[in-house]
Amino acid sequence: MARPIWSGILSFGLVSVPVSLYAATEDHTVHFRQIQRGTSDRVRNLRVNERTGEEVAFGDIVKGFETAEGEYVVVEPEELEQISPGRSKTIEITGFVDLDQVKPIFFDKTYYLGPKGKEYGKVYTLLQKALEQANRAGIAMFSMRGKEYLTAVRAENGILTAHTMHFADEVRDPHHEIGNLPDGDTAVSDRELTMAEQLIEMLAVDWNPDDYHDTFEQKVHELIAAKQSGAEYAAPEAAPRPSNVIDLMDILSRSLENAGRPAGAAGPEQAEEAAGSGRTAGGKGAASRSTAAATKSSGKGAGKKAAAEDLSRLTKTELYKRAGDLDIPHRSTMTRDQLQAALEEAAAAQDGDRRTAKPRRHLRAAS
Repeated sequence: MARPIWSGILSFGLVSVPVSLYAATEDHTVHFRQIQRGTSDRVRNLRVNERTGEEVAFGDIVKGFETAEGEYVVVEPEELEQISPGRSKTIEITGFVDLDQVKPIFFDKTYYLGPKGKEYGKVYTLLQKALEQANRAGIAMFSMRGKEYLTAVRAENGILTAHTMHFADEVRDPHHEIGNLPDGDTAVSDRELTMAEQLIEMLAVDWNPDDYHDTFEQKVHELIAAKQSGAEYAAPEAAPRPSNVIDLMDILSRSLENAGRPAGAAGPEQAEEAAGSGRTAGGKGAASRSTAAATKSSGKGAGKKAAAEDLSRLTKTELYKRAGDLDIPHRSTMTRDQLQAALEEAAAAQDGDRRTAKPRRHLRAAS
């Protein structure tokens, strides 16, 4: 079990419950040691006196606020504690706000709140269920590790969580920070907007956090393993180029086409490069033979291959594209599994129609 990083009293009105605060997230960043180049000698940071150059023991270090050049006001830890008595031991909820009114930018870090003992479980559960039903968060102030925090206590997944928040004066105004933001008069055509909305809809996915991983951390581990074994490490592809605003419609059109293309299929640019390499390798004859083979393979066998294809291997975007081709209703509201089921049902219906149609043609021919 994890150790709490803070313990105290959570109170609202006349109700109070002893709680403990636990870290809700963990950092997986790869940490490096500092060593001197060409050696295995560690480089360490020491606390030294700036004037004498001598190392200073941690117990002899105090906080000082500089009021003028070389002049400081020394503040002891006990004096900081006296400024906000009780707040280092209490999370006192002073009001409950609608969660829909709180913008995500105000949330900073998340902690789990747990009852300090089983005997406090009923009061803990009461607050958790009440907050969940009301869709509200309790706003409180409390101090931890020498700093005061604005905090939102809310119910999530059957437990209470505490979210430290930014104060209003800590949130920057984007219009003051970013000098080239477009204004409200920037013209966007209806066609461009429609195509952009179609692209967003085609790339819509259900949120599943397990689908996303820190690929940079993975590549760092691969680089370390390659250097350790003496193997050569292949650098990843370059970052994508920014879209040219002059060719915005072309970019949107190609993006829609790529979004509907099955995974691994070549796009127009890749197909053009492949065709060019084919002409270079084998001349017109090779290109003609490739075209003929492609035409033949896309003829008789195309229907059979499409019917026998395993839809479970396709992404939601690919399934959505096929559902659009078949004009399946309500496809924009379907999950990936629902899209697959709808496509399989449509394929079964088409197969049934073909089977019932064949005997009729046979009977007419016989007569």
